[in-house]
This record gives sequence, structure tokens and C-alpha cells, in this order.
Amino acid sequence: MAKHSAIEKHKASVASRKKTYPRVIAVTSGKGGVGKTNIVGNMAVALSRMGKRVVIIDADVGLANIDIVFNLRPEYNIRHVVSGEKTLDEVMVKTSHGIGILPGGSGFADLTQLREGEKLTLLGEFESLADKADVIFLDTGAGISSNVLYFNAASDQCLVVATTEPTSITDAYALMKVMSQEYGTRHFKLVVNMVEKEADAKRVYASLSNALDKFLKNVVLEYAGCIPFDMNLQKAVRSRSILLDKTPGTPAGNAMVSIAGSLVKGELKNHSQGNLTFFMNRVFEAFQ
Repeated sequence: MAKHSAIEKHKASVASRKKTYPRVIAVTSGKGGVGKTNIVGNMAVALSRMGKRVVIIDADVGLANIDIVFNLRPEYNIRHVVSGEKTLDEVMVKTSHGIGILPGGSGFADLTQLREGEKLTLLGEFESLADKADVIFLDTGAGISSNVLYFNAASDQCLVVATTEPTSITDAYALMKVMSQEYGTRHFKLVVNMVEKEADAKRVYASLSNALDKFLKNVVLEYAGCIPFDMNLQKAVRSRSILLDKTPGTPAGNAMVSIAGSLVKGELKNHSQGNLTFFMNRVFEAFQ
């Protein structure tokens, strides 16, 4: 009988433990420039104020910028964890809200090239997050590159951000189509950003939902809400501030608080466990 690999043994060991695992939420988009990272930052702050322990993993390969939103200047990134130079605790930086930020940099760019020992290192480090977080946000890149798809498909929830622009709607549909056909993802949530009125957001949702019903089978798109265009958010972005800190009580801020609260309620549709080790195993398996 062939010997089990070290990763298989690690998976079996983790599966035998009973823990409450964090909820892993990927926030993604088909098109760039839709405000995804700022939504992640503000929702993380909202959940931390609700008593949740929150970690953000910057999975936007090559264009990592969640640290900019919080005006942080991290010295290390996940590449240093993979290499064994630093532990996850040493790489993670904390915001003034107590939110943990795992900087991406170029750390995820070569996941396909990781050796088994490096995978084990990363798996072990990610398992330690299970005791430190209730919610893990993945701030992914935009589009349908392999890295974006792997992280989206491995997560417990996939929140798609779009705007009312036709190109954003088209690209959001393309993203969900590829994920459903290539990775079997059957449930998505939609946030429409920078809207003038909610009726506009509902039209975007109806357009996407109708397209999914017509061309894809058994794929469900849930309307998670909309965020109105707000000049206060633009000012917060320019000053590298979080809207909920800089100008609390604005329409956009209130909307993000409401959406964040809805994300942590109810059952998970895509996966039965939010185990970070299982999450990374799902990512690694996608490369095989």
C-alpha cells in the first residue's frame, strides 16, 4: 500500500478535531474599480464593532492594497510565511480596531509551485487562525484569473461586487459562469455599489439573476444589498481612512454595516465548514 503523503495525514488529523471554525468570505468582482477593497475594510470594521474577531487576507496578487485602506505599512507578507522565515503571527499586522491583516504582496503568485513542505508550513499556520477569528475576509483580485477563481471557489461564501455600469454587469456574469461551470459553485451573493437609488441596484440584480436562470442550471444569486454613491466615501479613500471611522452614520456606511451583519447570519450554502486548513486544501487541490 502506498504511503499517505504528509498533507493527507495532516488533513486527516485536522478532520478528527472538533472546533468552531471561522466563516471564510471571498469578496470579488468581475471588473476592477468597483470599490471592492473599501467594502471589505468597512465591513470588517462593522463586524469588529459587533464583537466579531475579524481577519482580512489580501489575496489580490500583485495589486495588494488592503493595507493602504487602513493606512498601514507592513514589513512582511505571506511569502515570508511560506518560506518559513516568519510565522503568521509575525507577518500579520493589526489595525486600531483589532482587525488582523495578512498582507498579500506577491505571496500568492506562485502557489502552483509550492513544494509539499511549503504547503504543510502554510497549512499549519492557517490552522492557527481557527482560534483567532470568527470571520475571514478574502479580498481577491478582479476578473477570472486562476488565483481569483481558486480563492473564490474555496470559500464558504462568495460575495460579488458590481456597479450599474454595463461592463461591470457583464464581467460579473462571466465570473459566476466560470465559477459555476469549472468549480461547481452554485450560490453567490451580490452587492451593487455606487448606486443613485436602490431601484437601479434591483435592476442589476434582476438582469444577472435572469441571465443565470436562462443560461446556467441550479445557480442561485442572492441580493445582499446596495451601497449608495457617497462623496464621504471618496474623501475617506483619498485620506487612506475607513468611512466608518472618518464619517460615521453616512448612507454608504450604514449600508455596509447592514450588509456585513447579513453575511454572518444563516447557513453556509457552498461548504459545510469554514475550516482554514480545509480552505487551503481546497485551494491546493484546484492546482492538481
